[in-house]
Amino acid sequence: MTTHIALLRGINVGGRTNIAMADLRQVFAGLGCEEVRTYLRSGNVVFGCADSAVAGLAAAVEQRVARDLGVSTTVLLRTAGELARVVAGNPFLDEESDLTRLHVGFLSEPPGPQARLSVPGQGRERFRLAGRELFLHYPDGVGRSRFTNAHIEKQLGVAATARNWRTVLALAEMTR
Repeated sequence: MTTHIALLRGINVGGRTNIAMADLRQVFAGLGCEEVRTYLRSGNVVFGCADSAVAGLAAAVEQRVARDLGVSTTVLLRTAGELARVVAGNPFLDEESDLTRLHVGFLSEPPGPQARLSVPGQGRERFRLAGRELFLHYPDGVGRSRFTNAHIEKQLGVAATARNWRTVLALAEMTR
């Protein structure tokens, strides 16, 4: 049994994709996952699953959430070990003491070799791509930034969902 983290894109944002976390936990339990826990109301799920059952799990969750809960979403999975490497590898931690300005974009797959990412306009945001993770630094805050998830997905050509650094740390703690 391996501990995994599921990150659902766009859950309980803007009033269009509301899902009760109890219902989301039930979806995972119904697919054979164990010790299913959620964090906050934004589609963060920590669960145990046999390695052999992980293949196809993201797609199964997407289908079940659409069918049973009426919400279309993208599900990205990471293992506890992968998340631990994210926590250990943030290149902006030494430069930024305000953790609200640090985020991680979790990507569905590494971008192709032709993919290019740039910050729009005169933004001061910084980023570092590391495989399927995109470390993000928003020195002026994320609220008004034009360096959005939609912008990142369009430029990189892969699905993505972002979490603030405190959420990343909390999820990592839940996997211990």
